[in-house]
Amino acid sequence: MERSLELGNMTRVQEFILLGLSTSPETREVLFAIFLTLYLLTLLENALIVFLVCSHTELHKPMYFFLGNLSCLEMCYVSVTMPSLLVGLWTGPCHVPFPACMTQLFFFIALICTECTLLASMACDRYVAICRPLHYPLLMRPQVCLGLAGTSWLGGLLVSVVKTACIASLSYCGPNVLNHFFCDVSPLLNLSCTHVALTELVDFLSAIVILWGSLLVAIASYVAIARAVLRMPSAAARRKAFSTCASHLVVVGIFYSAALFIYCRPSRIRSMDLNKVLSVIYTVATPMCNPVIYCLRNREVHAALFRTLRWT
Repeated sequence: MERSLELGNMTRVQEFILLGLSTSPETREVLFAIFLTLYLLTLLENALIVFLVCSHTELHKPMYFFLGNLSCLEMCYVSVTMPSLLVGLWTGPCHVPFPACMTQLFFFIALICTECTLLASMACDRYVAICRPLHYPLLMRPQVCLGLAGTSWLGGLLVSVVKTACIASLSYCGPNVLNHFFCDVSPLLNLSCTHVALTELVDFLSAIVILWGSLLVAIASYVAIARAVLRMPSAAARRKAFSTCASHLVVVGIFYSAALFIYCRPSRIRSMDLNKVLSVIYTVATPMCNPVIYCLRNREVHAALFRTLRWT
């Protein structure tokens, strides 16, 4: 009762101060130029993938449908986190109103949950293509692909509504300084002056369902794929099957390695500098590298890009 009265007399935090990626004025200008270039390059790469998938009928296949969805997600993803990172590098620590911080958190959680389930859907697509090739047109028909993609987006939004509501309902009485470049879960939990047990439970359960669930689906798919590939009698067939999965496997490995390292430790992470570095991997590096990794050895995408350049 006394604690409730004490909290009631405290002033609720109206804004947060993001320290940003670096507090050194000497390095901020260089980092700003680097990350602005990476941001624009990421938008260009992913927009090009979406354009190619939509404009070329030979790319109207389940694999490219999911790749187009992933590219749309990556453009939204970097546009949620990168602006605050760039503002912090340009002006120094920036002030973010409480509603704006919760809005950024909502979209960040929604998009990262959607990416988890999209990557699992793409793994299932490769499993069906290699292990059930005769049933592929039926199992991965357009209605199924739309259902998987729609479920991924809707599921991410629903999880984000619950998690953001729990975090927004906590009391923040000060300090209000976030040692990060965007509003993330762990830094916000560190600043809460009330018990966060329920919020941490919701965070833990959502991590099990979304993060671990999608990872287990991807692992199971690739274990089955590996067994099927090893049974193929032809070395050429094995190389072809492996080449169609290698790019997705690299993306899954990079994304989940960083995400699991952060979100499967205790929710109140103390090493915020390490947290920021790892966050750069899956909020900046992964969205920029995904189009390159997926399309580097893809002949169909190369052919579509060549025809597009020739038309122009």
